[in-house]
Amino acid sequence: MIVKEVINEELLTLAEVKDILSGIADERREQGLEVSYNFRKALHHAEQFSKISGAKSRELVNKLLELEKMKPVIAIRIADILPQSRDELRSIYAKEKYTLSNEELDQILDYVFAAME
Repeated sequence: MIVKEVINEELLTLAEVKDILSGIADERREQGLEVSYNFRKALHHAEQFSKISGAKSRELVNKLLELEKMKPVIAIRIADILPQSRDELRSIYAKEKYTLSNEELDQILDYVFAAME
């Protein structure tokens, strides 16, 4: 497949990718078309590693983006990984030029735990 031009670009969580790929697979099956091996592997990966729904993951990303030291890429990464401890969060922020306080880490963890309910 040759791509001539990128029309737009959007960051998606793994759960959102799972929802999109599931919809495409269902459409192809209804039309009697074959779902390729690579497509099935991508869908399987998304199903295996996404822990919450696409809507909940987008809601989590939106809440995280309201925080002061939050970049979209990091918010997506947090929604994909769903860290369970301060140490896991610190590893996500390891490449950043700033560190988060314990209060900021706890706020992020509160959002993550609320999304998992």
